[in-house]
Amino acid sequence: YPLHYSVFQGDIKRVSALLRTCDVTEQDVHGNTALHLAVMLGKKECVHLLLAHGAPVRVKNAAGWNPLAEAISYGDRQTITSLLRKFKQQSRETLEEKRPELLQALKELGDFYLELKWDFHSWVPLVSRILPSDTCRIYKSGVCIRMDTTLVDFSDMRWQRGDLSFIFNGHLRPNVSLVVLDNELKVFQRIRCEETEMEIEEEVDILMSSDVVAAQMSTKAITFQRAQTGWVFREDKTESVGTFSADYYHIGGILLESRKRREHLSAEDLKKNKELLDSLSRGFFHFTCMQNFLCLRIDPPPHPSPVKASAGDARALWPHLGRPMVVKETRKSLKATVAMSEEFPIRLDRLLDVLEIIAPFKHFLKLREFVQLKLPSGFPVKIEIPVLPTITAKITFQEFQARDSDFYPESFFRIPNNFKEDPNRFPDL
Repeated sequence: YPLHYSVFQGDIKRVSALLRTCDVTEQDVHGNTALHLAVMLGKKECVHLLLAHGAPVRVKNAAGWNPLAEAISYGDRQTITSLLRKFKQQSRETLEEKRPELLQALKELGDFYLELKWDFHSWVPLVSRILPSDTCRIYKSGVCIRMDTTLVDFSDMRWQRGDLSFIFNGHLRPNVSLVVLDNELKVFQRIRCEETEMEIEEEVDILMSSDVVAAQMSTKAITFQRAQTGWVFREDKTESVGTFSADYYHIGGILLESRKRREHLSAEDLKKNKELLDSLSRGFFHFTCMQNFLCLRIDPPPHPSPVKASAGDARALWPHLGRPMVVKETRKSLKATVAMSEEFPIRLDRLLDVLEIIAPFKHFLKLREFVQLKLPSGFPVKIEIPVLPTITAKITFQEFQARDSDFYPESFFRIPNNFKEDPNRFPDL
C-alpha cells in the first residue's frame, strides 16, 4: 500500500505523486483508506490533498468507523469541518446519480391519492397525553409528489404544528425541485442542497461535543409470528385496515447495536450529555439542555504516535492510531407489530421510491428504514415501531385511490403566485 505508507510517513510530495496512479479508495487489511490514516495521524496537509482528489469520506473501516468519525475523535476543528463539507458533497452526488432511476420509477408508478396516519403514544401516561397525531395526504402525478401534513417534524420530544405542503416537482432542476409551503403564513422555503457556513459551523460544534455513534440494526435473528386473537379459542388475527384485509404479525429478533466513542469529550461534555439522555429516557425534553449543550473540548493529541503491535499481540488485529479509544457498546432488542395485506394496490418497493423523496421529514426516515426489512408477503398497511426510548409510532395506510393521469391540475404541484419566499421558515429542513 504505497499511498498508505507515504501518508504514514507524512511525505506530502510522495503522496501527491502517487495520487496520479494510485486508487484513492483502496483499503488496507484493516479497511482503512489513506484518508483514514491521514486523519488519525493528524496529517492535515495529506488530508486536504486526499480530499481534493475525491477520497471517500463515507467509507467505513473494519471497525465500522469512517474518516469523519476518526476526525471527531482526533479533535481538530478545521479537519472536521473539511471532512463534513466533503461528506455532504459526496452524499449529494450519490443522490444525483440515483435521480434518473428514481424519476423513471415514478413515471412507471400510476397516479394516486394515499392517506397515511401517524399516532405517537408512550407507556409514560403524562407523555402519551401530549403526543401528536397526524394524517398525511400524499398526491402523486407523473414525476410530481405533493404531501399535505400538519406535523412539521418529530424528533427528540419536539414537534411543530402547521398547515404544510411538501412538493417535489421532478420536471424542475434538482436545486429547486423540493419546496415546503406554509399555507397559513403564505410563505415557502426551498429545501437547500447545500448548507450555509453558519449551519456547517453549528453542526461541527455539536459533533465535537457529542458521542461518535455507529449504530446498525441487525436482523439476522428476525422472526415473524402470527398475532393471535380470542380468549378460549385462539386463532390467527386478521382484521380490516381501512378497506384492506390484513394479517397481523409480531416481529422479534430485531437487535439495535450501538457503539459510542467519547475519547474526545471533556468531563463537562459527558455531564451535559448524561443530563440530556436522562431527560429523554424519562419522556421529557428540556430545551435548556440543548442551549447549554456546547462545552469545553479536549485538545487534539500534540504528537500522535501510532501503536506498534507485535504479531503475537492481540492489538495486532486492530492497530489503532491517534487518541486512545473510549468506547461504550450497547445492544437493545426491539419489538414491532405489522399488519400485511395482499390487497393493497402498490408494491412495497414502489413505496420506498416515494419515501425516499419525502425523507427530509425525519419521522419518515424511521418508516423507510423499517419497510426495508424482509417482511412477510403483502404490503404493511399498519406498523407499530419504536422511534424514541419511550415512544412508539403507529403508522396506518388507511386509504388509497388510483387517479387518471390528468386528474390533478399542474398548478397543484407549483408554488402559488401569492406566496413569498422565506429561506429560514424551517431551519431543520
